Amino acid sequence: MRFIFKTDYAQDIRLVRHGGQCLWYGLLLAAMLAAPWWAGDYGLSQLNFVLVYAIAGLGLMVLSGYTGLASIGHAAFLGVGAYAEAWCAARGWPFPLSMALAAALSAAVGVVVGLPALRVKGIYLAIATLAMGIIVEEILARWESVTGGNAGVSVKPLQFPGLDLANSTALFYVALLLCVLVTLGVLNLLRSATGRAFIAIRDSEISAQSMGIHLAHYKTLAFALSAAIVGLAGTLYAHQLRFISPDQFGILQSIDLLLLVVVGGLGSVHGAFLGAMFLIAMPQLIAVGKDFLPPAIGQSSGLQAVVYGAVLMAFVLFEPMGLYGRWLKVRTWLELFPFYRRGMFKRQKAYARSERLK
Repeated sequence: MRFIFKTDYAQDIRLVRHGGQCLWYGLLLAAMLAAPWWAGDYGLSQLNFVLVYAIAGLGLMVLSGYTGLASIGHAAFLGVGAYAEAWCAARGWPFPLSMALAAALSAAVGVVVGLPALRVKGIYLAIATLAMGIIVEEILARWESVTGGNAGVSVKPLQFPGLDLANSTALFYVALLLCVLVTLGVLNLLRSATGRAFIAIRDSEISAQSMGIHLAHYKTLAFALSAAIVGLAGTLYAHQLRFISPDQFGILQSIDLLLLVVVGGLGSVHGAFLGAMFLIAMPQLIAVGKDFLPPAIGQSSGLQAVVYGAVLMAFVLFEPMGLYGRWLKVRTWLELFPFYRRGMFKRQKAYARSERLK
């Protein structure tokens, strides 16, 4: 088991805690850089989707995982980013400029959506974000002169002066670069005063306010940052699909994003990536499992929704920390073996406030 002897406060906020992390993350990055040679066309396409959903998961993680604000309408920001990128690409804008515009528009919509967060919270905030997501989806469907309406719109390939980015390999490297930059940005955000204010709001709004944290300011900022990151994912999502329509950014997409962060592990950057891999791999596993089920069940149109719901309830009931929490337990077991103590991670009994006084 690894023990780190800390000698200064700077060690608490380092991005990389020890040399082992440098090694494993370096190997992972090298494997991803070599993916076009070992993954194949289909595998590379799936990796692109994993990177896109990981970026979107990081955006939702900032809001729900670290600030504690519920949202069931984040697909709206994905749609705003995707349509902004499609509009800019059709007019020949270079990708960095169109990406910045998409992030800015998504952040502006996030500020509008975040206004209810100043007065409501919990289930009421979730309903408010759901309503706003439906409104944005309806606007995308009705604003035909810009979005093409329900007929959808084709997206031109990535454009950058002097570079040919029209193939899937180029898109993969762009997605990988953006994913790395967003991950580093989120990690640095969590080390800053702003990130610590987000976490303080998540843990206790009353305590955070008593320490001088302006709740309205930081809640609105959390929505804006979260929406901007998801908007960046939307730009890559549009280029990956090459065709977008409003029905791709409805309630089902928002539930997928929520499922991603819950199953991956709320409150962890690793959880966004594990959740993205789960979200992409689960449909493939369901398709394989259909062959072993009775035709009445395997051919049912609602099988995927039932499986997703069952998986979500199972994680909420039995593993609230998600896949990353399970990995931490497995890693601890391996490090302590054979001295692992049974029940080390058993959740303590929760008491009502009145019972604590007895």
